[in-house]
Amino acid sequence: MLSFRHSFSKHCLSLVAGLSFSFSAAADYSKHPLAAEFVNEMVQQHGFTAAEINQWLSKAEKRQPILDAIARPAEKSKTWKEYRPIFIVPMRINNGVKFWSEHREELARAEKEFGVPAEIIVAIIGVETNYGKNTGSWYVIDALTTLAFDYPPRAPFFRSELVNYFILTREQKHNPLEFKGSYAGAMGYGQFMPSSYRNFAVDFSGDGFTDIWNNPTDAIGSVANYFKKHGWQTGKTVVVPAKLTKPRDTLLANEAFNKVIVPSMTISDWKKVGVAPVTNVPAATPSIAIEFDGANGLEYWLGLQNFYTITRYNRSPMYAMAVHDLSLDLKHAMTAADKKSVGAAQ
Repeated sequence: MLSFRHSFSKHCLSLVAGLSFSFSAAADYSKHPLAAEFVNEMVQQHGFTAAEINQWLSKAEKRQPILDAIARPAEKSKTWKEYRPIFIVPMRINNGVKFWSEHREELARAEKEFGVPAEIIVAIIGVETNYGKNTGSWYVIDALTTLAFDYPPRAPFFRSELVNYFILTREQKHNPLEFKGSYAGAMGYGQFMPSSYRNFAVDFSGDGFTDIWNNPTDAIGSVANYFKKHGWQTGKTVVVPAKLTKPRDTLLANEAFNKVIVPSMTISDWKKVGVAPVTNVPAATPSIAIEFDGANGLEYWLGLQNFYTITRYNRSPMYAMAVHDLSLDLKHAMTAADKKSVGAAQ
């Protein structure tokens, strides 16, 4: 999950964009050409000492596989018919039912406190890490330092995340050299970036440490809190199927079509444009219109506020749809498992 935070000087931006470094993996990152300005920022703005920041930077290693991975196109090159089967598979559903069963009490408490359905929380954790089974094997400090100092296209974002990472480890009283995550620095069951961790992660277990790496209770509460803070509407629909009532070319001319933006056009507006829901939805409901290249051809959907909220976790509409579809399958499978358990007990 990436949360964009830009708090850097124009000088830093131009410097990063204009430099191309050949910095070996064995080199000391505290001696990187951009390190001095970063250290000064951490000292002047965030109260660290130069010695501790330099010590941590000297331990960080440049990881070429990280640079290779982030440069590769990901889901943008996939169609919905290719993307959906990655996540909607029996293994992920079965693992989700097991996770839900093991953490039923915590999920029920999160649903009550934050208003986010258990199946959505489980689906997010399932899509992100297969319920904690694949949380990433890179040291977070290596990932963020490599990308902050040696990946100019998005260096400002990752520099900000590195700042937040050092602050969060200080706040949580942990060593920044110890945590692991994805190649982009996303951490734990729910793959929170450091800025998202600091803003939305919660100590749902109440043990004094917000442990999204090893404590599923904290991960559950943190995902639920993230959704609540990003506008989840309790009990509301996520997305509804739609159909075209005008030629597709007319629809493609609309700048809002197939864009993940804050829902501003209403159902009534989309009907006038040529996209109509196939189920009853109040005409004044804000929505976004999405086109997917599905297994049976082009398909159309109207995403409501909760659909948009899911895209705050990942800006891809296919991601949001995968989470939604997985949540429905998880709820169906969990209901069936509970009925079977009750029947066996009688």
